[in-house]
Amino acid sequence: MQQYPTNQPCRVCGRATTQWCSRCQTAWYCSTEHARGDWARHREECRPASHGYGNNMIATPPPAEPQSISVSAILFVAEEERPRVVTINCRPPHHRPSNGCPIPFLQPYFDSPPESVVLTQGLNGEPLRFPLHIFYSPIALAKASPINRAIYHITSGAAPKPWAGTAVVLKFNGARRQGYTDAGANDLPALSAYFLTYQ
Repeated sequence: MQQYPTNQPCRVCGRATTQWCSRCQTAWYCSTEHARGDWARHREECRPASHGYGNNMIATPPPAEPQSISVSAILFVAEEERPRVVTINCRPPHHRPSNGCPIPFLQPYFDSPPESVVLTQGLNGEPLRFPLHIFYSPIALAKASPINRAIYHITSGAAPKPWAGTAVVLKFNGARRQGYTDAGANDLPALSAYFLTYQ
């Protein structure tokens, strides 16, 4: 008969317990409440167990907050000649995560909170199946910061008003705009058309 560990200390309060995390079977808790309360820390180390001790398990609680996601975005840096693809991390919205659009982490690219515009039409005014979400610095535009050379390049310098400051472009995963998908080189023609008409 196999021996099962007993009377291990609860990770939260230290009380002796015979219950453990159902996923890794290495973290001991005296109650479901303590398992849930410790999940934010424990999930970093929780790995599926290759063996089982029996039925005296506490189900590992789901994460308190959904995990962040990463998508490819197009970055137009003012000082660079060409746009490039970067990875942007997004966190789910606080309210109604199943219905809201993730919130991108854009702090590395802007000194102040950016504003945004949604591009729903492409070349010749045709509707985009996957609208483009353009983030920019209103301060840079208002101050006439250095001309964005990457945008100048994709428009061949033909825009009536040059774009100033950095721009980051994310791509919605559909017309309902409830999430993002990877943006890439195929989105440049629609962006070029937009920057050519920017006033």
